[in-house]
Amino acid sequence: MNRIVPKPETAGRSREDLADLYRDERVAHLTRLCARGFNRSLTRLLAENDISFGQWVFLRILWKQEGLTQRELSARANLTEPTVHTALAKMEAQGIVTRRTEEGNRRKQHVYLTERGRALKSVLEPLAVEANETALRGIAPESREQLRSMLLHILSNLERDEAEAEARGQRVPPTRGGGV
Repeated sequence: MNRIVPKPETAGRSREDLADLYRDERVAHLTRLCARGFNRSLTRLLAENDISFGQWVFLRILWKQEGLTQRELSARANLTEPTVHTALAKMEAQGIVTRRTEEGNRRKQHVYLTERGRALKSVLEPLAVEANETALRGIAPESREQLRSMLLHILSNLERDEAEAEARGQRVPPTRGGGV
């Protein structure tokens, strides 16, 4: 069952109107808004195939490497293990993945795609390309590459900052159940 999500208040506005609306916003906020827009666009396309955005995250990882444990999937997706467990249970019920233990370690379950899960790649990847192309419409190829380079630079800076903070004993607090 697909839930109806209201359109953002900025739907249908021109680039100039958005530039005026967000004139004083920081890059972090604009990036979050863009990520949200990418996710909504792809979510809409994936829903036609009964795949959620969360499942898409795991499929992308598993298309690159099957046989990962739930903990490894959790780390690669940057999600909690209970979240991964819930998603995998649904994907298993849909016949997209299967979980099994490997010889020598009965506790760890490894996740593998089914034939259906593998076949989804040729159906779903073009949808992600479509969502990206929609977002990048009107941006020249050289500007796209420059944007990609800048985003990777920003990501590197932020990962380095987090590693340095962790080395000083500062950790990101949990977002659920960790506070008053």
